[in-house]
Amino acid sequence: MVILITGASHTGKTLLAQRLLEKLHYSCLSIDHLKMGLIRSGNTTLTPEDDDALTDYLWPILREMVKTAAENRQDLILEGCYIPPDWRKDFSAPYLASIRFICLAFTDAYIDQNFGEILRHASDIESRLDDSGVSPEGLKADNRSYRRRFGERGEAVTLIDSDYEGTLSAMLTDFLRDLRVE
Repeated sequence: MVILITGASHTGKTLLAQRLLEKLHYSCLSIDHLKMGLIRSGNTTLTPEDDDALTDYLWPILREMVKTAAENRQDLILEGCYIPPDWRKDFSAPYLASIRFICLAFTDAYIDQNFGEILRHASDIESRLDDSGVSPEGLKADNRSYRRRFGERGEAVTLIDSDYEGTLSAMLTDFLRDLRVE
């Protein structure tokens, strides 16, 4: 089984991946680690700010990693924001049968009510070097973009609207229950 986790910045993709790793004992790859390895090693001229170009650059690599894991019946969690909304077009039905997808996004109201809390938890799992450029308006625009782009492709987006921990826990419980059923 391959689990793809994506979503807007600061929504807890890495936290969710960590919780799934602890429950399922799957291998896990943070796409940010791959991105920074390629950037720091000089294997790309892209920078961490080149989000769209990084998606175009990283997705072909990630896509083939997913296929390799599926072909070998290996379990893998891939988490990060570099999964394109049309990711399903790259996989035939047998591959799709072994992939589960999760997309996380905040509502505007959640960001308005919890912006300080969001930033306080930004480095709970991974250390962020600099969040000084993060603003409520920028975060809302990013989350709206994820909701719109993935929603237009028919993807379910888990909306975090009030109780963050409750929403994540309920989604995780439902997800794990569904995995056991299948």
